[in-house]
Amino acid sequence: MPTYTALTHVQGREAAEALSEACEDLTPEPVGTGTFEIEDGSERWEVGVYFTESPDEIALALLAAAHGAQPFVVSELPEVDWVAHVRRELTPVRAGRFYVYGSHDADTVPEGAEGLCIDAAMAFGTGHHNTTKGCLEALDRLASDGFQAGRIADIGCGTAVLAMAAARLWHVTVLASDIDRIAVDTAAANVIANGLSGRVECIEAAGFDHPVLEEAAPYDLVVANILKQPLIDLTGEMVRYMASGGKIILSGILTTQADEVVGAYRAAGFGLDRRDDLGDWSTLVMTRD
Repeated sequence: MPTYTALTHVQGREAAEALSEACEDLTPEPVGTGTFEIEDGSERWEVGVYFTESPDEIALALLAAAHGAQPFVVSELPEVDWVAHVRRELTPVRAGRFYVYGSHDADTVPEGAEGLCIDAAMAFGTGHHNTTKGCLEALDRLASDGFQAGRIADIGCGTAVLAMAAARLWHVTVLASDIDRIAVDTAAANVIANGLSGRVECIEAAGFDHPVLEEAAPYDLVVANILKQPLIDLTGEMVRYMASGGKIILSGILTTQADEVVGAYRAAGFGLDRRDDLGDWSTLVMTRD
């Protein structure tokens, strides 16, 4: 079955979400829509619409014009098993004591390394992106420095690679939340595959908005590898749910955005311990004063 994509970009999150919602009423009906921030500091958002039938390009053009967006670019995608393709291309990643690998590389885990098996799937976090790698290295350093954490949360967990890494380091039950149901299901499967059942609990939630997350507070350690604006939006909840002296690890931030995130968290009562840049991406470690 062919797949068609229609992609455009527009200024601002609200405009992108309004356009995405309007596209849901198209005929033929799309099988999905999505909005994604273009991570170049421009505040532009991409809107993607996906079809199994050739879309009405005139209707798309009218919607784009009505919402101040660029004209849609429509493409027909070849039938490719992308997960299988990515699995073949991904190689293991070493980040501190952690060795992140796909199941096809299970026999390559070095002696003494903390192996985490993460297969490519429809959730973010295989260890190959510098944001995930930066967070793994930050977790490793905290443990090596003797930091003790009894209550830990991974907000926006994706594959739960960071939650599982934290569970291995501190031997406590880690709460891992994501707003996306597919990511939560993927995370739960990864927890089982890595022998961490009962040590990582996967929850569908936006931020800390879930009774389990709220009742477990205050936290000694929170990891959030998401994007700049959602991180800034979380400052109030971080203050509310973090223990005094608790640590946060923040990533998903371009190096050009890091100062803005640091400023927002300093204003909320967090001090900067460390900033590490890997390529174009920053990882921040901060402490609640």
